Amino acid sequence: MSKSIPTRRDFLKTTAAAAATVAFPGIAQAQAFPSRPIKLICPWPAGGSTDIVMRAFAESAGKALGGQMIVENKPGAGGTLGAVELVNAKPDGYTLSQLPLGIFRLPHMQKVQFDPMKDLTYVACLTGYTFGMVVRADSPIKTMQEFVDYAKANPGKLSYGSTGAGTTPHLVVEQFARRAGIKLQHIPFKGNADGMQAVLGGHVMAHSDATGWGPHVDAGRCRLLATYGSKRTKRWASVPTLLELGYQTVSDSPFGIGAPAGMDPALTKRLQDAFSKSLQDPAVIAVLDKYDQPVIYLDSAGYTKFARETFEAERETITSLGLQAKT
Repeated sequence: MSKSIPTRRDFLKTTAAAAATVAFPGIAQAQAFPSRPIKLICPWPAGGSTDIVMRAFAESAGKALGGQMIVENKPGAGGTLGAVELVNAKPDGYTLSQLPLGIFRLPHMQKVQFDPMKDLTYVACLTGYTFGMVVRADSPIKTMQEFVDYAKANPGKLSYGSTGAGTTPHLVVEQFARRAGIKLQHIPFKGNADGMQAVLGGHVMAHSDATGWGPHVDAGRCRLLATYGSKRTKRWASVPTLLELGYQTVSDSPFGIGAPAGMDPALTKRLQDAFSKSLQDPAVIAVLDKYDQPVIYLDSAGYTKFARETFEAERETITSLGLQAKT
């Protein structure tokens, strides 16, 4: 069987395609992407609320890209190990990470291995946490007022867990404690899953975290004392916020997806659009609803602006609490 002879038209088409690849390498790279599985780092333990949410995003965004996205857990260091890995990864779109609010805070508190303003590409902001304080269902503490009363009567003896020193669930409670005039015993954990095991096992008296405690509250194993947002949640509408209880403490905590610095804009847009599309996926929305996480979408440009503003705001917060790194 003889081979067909290329025509002049075939030659011109091939030449034009090659020229486009040379002239616009970013477009060619974005069009070929992904050719292998994408790694999405979840900087929290497996089985926690963030892990479950990130797996839903990974499955949906992977399909939107026409490839596969695999979640890898790297817990510890207050949720910043994903950002650390991005520093050393190639900006080829194959290594991504969830970026919690702590990445803008911890650099003001201690030496870290990344600069949030120089080392990261902000792909898209997706959602945010609802935080709250829970106790075990059989705890004698039934309200936030009783929590405060116990702490005043037993200074430094009321123990509570969080997802790590310097994380939002830790610092919000420290702000609240200062305003309430109480002293608490903080016990840091790597994430939601082990923190909940500790409170359910009676190893700590309370736990401050995102809504990984939700199923335990709904099942009657835990009691939710207060949430930290600017308004009450739809799911637990009878539970007050710290703000309305008079403690002037509020935390709405958006998070999104980051990549290494130096990413090609065409590739960033492809990833941004895939994650944006995932926010219309009923399976993703169902998981967000399960953990009372609202959609908080910002495109790459908006998320980058948010990052700059939040980095400066966190500097002010850490300084006001006297927690800034000592030089």
